[in-house]
Amino acid sequence: MKFEIAQVEKKSQLQAREADAELARREERKPVRLRLAGLLERLIFYALLVVIALTVIPYGTVEPWWESLFECAVLALGALWIIEGMLSGAWRLRVCGLVAPLVALIVFAFIQTLPLMKSEGDGGIIIWRAISLSPYETRLFAFKLIGITLAGALLFRCTSSRYRLRALIYLVIGLGVASALFGIMRQTTQRDAPGFVLPFLMPNSGYGTFINRNHFAFLMEMALGLALGMVVGGGERRDRALIYLSAALPVWTALVLSNSRGGIFGMLSQLLFLALMFSVMRPPREMMEKGGGALVWLKLKANSTLVRAALICGLVLAMIAGVLWMGGDPLARRLETMQGEISANAEEGREGTRRIQIWNATWRLIKDHQVAGAGFGAYWVAISQYYDASGRLKPYQAHNDYLEVIASGGVIGAALLVWFIIAFIRRARERLRSNDPFRRTACLGALAGLFGVAAHSLVDFGLQITVNALVCMALVVIATIDERVEETPSQNVSALRRPF
Repeated sequence: MKFEIAQVEKKSQLQAREADAELARREERKPVRLRLAGLLERLIFYALLVVIALTVIPYGTVEPWWESLFECAVLALGALWIIEGMLSGAWRLRVCGLVAPLVALIVFAFIQTLPLMKSEGDGGIIIWRAISLSPYETRLFAFKLIGITLAGALLFRCTSSRYRLRALIYLVIGLGVASALFGIMRQTTQRDAPGFVLPFLMPNSGYGTFINRNHFAFLMEMALGLALGMVVGGGERRDRALIYLSAALPVWTALVLSNSRGGIFGMLSQLLFLALMFSVMRPPREMMEKGGGALVWLKLKANSTLVRAALICGLVLAMIAGVLWMGGDPLARRLETMQGEISANAEEGREGTRRIQIWNATWRLIKDHQVAGAGFGAYWVAISQYYDASGRLKPYQAHNDYLEVIASGGVIGAALLVWFIIAFIRRARERLRSNDPFRRTACLGALAGLFGVAAHSLVDFGLQITVNALVCMALVVIATIDERVEETPSQNVSALRRPF
């Protein structure tokens, strides 16, 4: 048996050397302009990874000066892509179906800022008004969406191998682990002094590098879902699966300690999603041929409805017990206030802190701006006309991203969002049916992360934070990347030996 294994390893090494030699010969035969184009493509990809990593540092990139730096960096990389396309002669983005609704949304946002609506003012003066109640904020939204969309398009184009896809996965999970460890360290060491590394990180406020604990939870959900999906999918080696589990532990801990009720809800939704998908994912053929193992045995048994129900119930109960044990009294007190947030029968107050009040006001805003909305980014201006509270705490967001999209963009904005979601689901379904185990597993992990975000967005607005939107776009890329990441075993061995 050992002799056979040694022969297989020797054969794989020989195939890897031959693949390296062939790759070197191909590179030498390439014209200079193509080699330069390849260098620019690598530069764009790794620069994008650096940009994503840096956006998490200053409060998740919420300050205007840092958002401007992010947008300028992405536009500079877009200019490099234009040069790379001119050198290589290849302009195809491969994701027109996903980029098109986002581009349409950007165009629609700019249309909202144009003075297209005529009205008569005092003294018979004709006044031209824009659709948006705050054209300046709508333009800021459009520029930010340009940066996010361009970053996603560049990731689609430059994630051209399994090695790069793995690097992108490692980055998302690594950001989650680093942010989680920073958050735990801040919680355990910060006392009453204002500022912890960053000046606006106040005691008992926010979590990690985020001003708002719920925004932090969004990032944790995406990293946790991706890490757990890479384990459940079964397309990774056992040693790597253990690494993903090790990474998921601090992320889960920080998510619970952040005491974000929406984050807990999103995490439980992710676990239910993974439990339901567990029996759908096909075990890798090579694992079946080697006798399976506990994971493959569970997948085969999970086809039974009874076993699947027992698995889901056991998982949910175990996770709830772990959450309550880890979160302790602070989390329990925050969970007790959840009913008052969404119940219409709760004791009335006029501070405007309850979500049910904000949602009712948002619904009235939607009914008055049904077609084109009140303008993206202009929600905080428009809601003041429908907000029946004392004014001590004015809502700047709807605390429900779906309601806010409809209020901001009306039926047109909602239709564009649905267009994007349908296009994404179609591409993701194709990836889940792939014959490549790693590609299926990566897609499952990304879908788990996105499912948590979709659930959490019912009660919060975390995707309006730059880093969360950018990492969400990275998960979209991971879930829908095309066949370029599928490689033969010999190519995989060779790819691991290449620096790019």
